[in-house]
Amino acid sequence: MKSRLLLSAVIATATFALIAVAPPATAQTAPSATEASRYRGLHAAAQRGDAAEIRRLVAAGSDLNAREGYGRTPLHVATFARQREAVRALLALGANPSLLENDRYDAVTIAAVADDEETLRVLLTGGASAKLTTSRYDGTALIAAAHLGHDGVVRQLIAAGAPLDHVNNLHWTAVIEAIVLGDGGRRHQATLKALLDAGASTRLSDRQGTTPLALARARGYGEMVTMLLAAGAQ
Repeated sequence: MKSRLLLSAVIATATFALIAVAPPATAQTAPSATEASRYRGLHAAAQRGDAAEIRRLVAAGSDLNAREGYGRTPLHVATFARQREAVRALLALGANPSLLENDRYDAVTIAAVADDEETLRVLLTGGASAKLTTSRYDGTALIAAAHLGHDGVVRQLIAAGAPLDHVNNLHWTAVIEAIVLGDGGRRHQATLKALLDAGASTRLSDRQGTTPLALARARGYGEMVTMLLAAGAQ
């Protein structure tokens, strides 16, 4: 019993040390009010959701994938602003949804982090990919959503073919992030369930060789432990 408690303490210490360098929920940089006020052309139309003006400007020769100072395209701007008609218009006109802004986020990951299921649906139905490697952590939209417990977003991304077992440069998968960066509550439980139901691996471990099951046990997340055991975790 004593050795098991010691093992749990070691796992917990290693996990919390890694959390100190983990991606924060605010890693993305949305346009500030000052930046938005300076936008012109397509960026301004995207920010205010003016689909008619977007179509007019593109017909007049404006660059759909033009970058502003932070590397954001009009599609990034429209996604941050939750301007779905602008997103729809930009995609229909041929905007590239795979482009990354300066923090290396694409529009899909921006919507995923924002827990914006409706904009995400517009992006995915408009041809955006759920499979890109994004962010300074070499992660995916699915990992970002799992980290935050955005279970509805997670289900959308899984349905769109997001890679279930992608390992980021912290050596974490979506399953691991749902545990070590989650609060063990309802939405993170639902996130883990969606991943496990889709067939995500329970065997891929973190950089210290600690499995998702051991991580959940170390954090005292009983419901997650039960789910992982039912999925065959060891």
